[in-house]
Amino acid sequence: MQRTGVANLPLHPGRAPRWLFTRMVKLSKAILDVLVIEYGSDEVLKRFSDPFWFQALSCVLGFDWHSSGTTTVTCGALKEAVDPEEHGIVIAGGKGRVSRETPNEIEEKAIVFSLSSHTIDALKSSSRLAAKVDNVAIQDGYQLYHHVFLFSERGKWVVIQQGMNDSNSYARRYHWFSDYVDSFVIEPHSGIIGTDKEEVALDMTSRLSEDARKTSVDLVRDNPYHLRRDWEYLIRNQKQTTLDMWSSIYDRIPKPEVLDMPRNINWSLMKRLYDFQPENYEQLLSVKGVGPATVRALALISDLIYGAKPSWQDPIKFTFTVGGKDGVPYPVDRKVMDESIEILKRGIEEAKVGKEEKLKAFRRMKNIIPK
Repeated sequence: MQRTGVANLPLHPGRAPRWLFTRMVKLSKAILDVLVIEYGSDEVLKRFSDPFWFQALSCVLGFDWHSSGTTTVTCGALKEAVDPEEHGIVIAGGKGRVSRETPNEIEEKAIVFSLSSHTIDALKSSSRLAAKVDNVAIQDGYQLYHHVFLFSERGKWVVIQQGMNDSNSYARRYHWFSDYVDSFVIEPHSGIIGTDKEEVALDMTSRLSEDARKTSVDLVRDNPYHLRRDWEYLIRNQKQTTLDMWSSIYDRIPKPEVLDMPRNINWSLMKRLYDFQPENYEQLLSVKGVGPATVRALALISDLIYGAKPSWQDPIKFTFTVGGKDGVPYPVDRKVMDESIEILKRGIEEAKVGKEEKLKAFRRMKNIIPK
């Protein structure tokens, strides 16, 4: 069941103290030892793709629920804790420059599972496309700075990535699970959590954007001269500095600066796209050099010239009820929450760690169970 939600994730500088991180690694390994034996590696992967379960695990490990470090530090601890041969799971990527090493790590670590070159290439492609979608196809004001890719010996995978918004100092986390991805460009997420819902966000993955996706592909498959003619027509007849005010959405909402029409188009890129002749929107996105400006320009031209409207609705669908600093949001789906808590509880109970560490983990778990 695909779900999205909201939780506050303020950007916090610095890093977790070593004493805490060391204990997070130890406890997470002990819990994973139990969960993999009890449920199997693929089911554990599925749990990582659930925003609430991931949030709960982070709290149990001892990290503040509401910090952006919930993502980065927990993933870092898990990466150190996971043993591919023991757990049947590989974790690649991380924060900042480490995230750019993800394809190389996938290739290196996949050797443990003796995966075919075809499967390895598919995993690397999935990692790249997931990052491209959340940075380019969804333009919600959050720039990715963290990307973690988890995969099992059966080739199933999960992506946990996070973006930051410098203007509001909050982060947003994106979850993916291979079993839920029928298409990378049609509502592929298992969860998206962040701060308040944005008034306007260009979401080219929405089902409502289907016509805009098809028109964007048609535009780049046609002679670039025609696209340039459309663009120049709009520029010539637009007396403002942007084209956004042409769109009918501004009958209802104010003009967001983040969605300004690019004043310049990379015409050499458009020529490459024309020569490539992408068959669909996924192939269009996969071309190197296609970034937010290109996607935005094609979406606006699709809307303003051809009436193929993209979705301007933030893909976040529902919210967690936010608690205090030491509490945890209550999810909407109580049944799923109870199941998640029960799985974590069993993992703690059977984990091979000291009694004191178990008691502390159980105390932290009480904070995520609604009264």
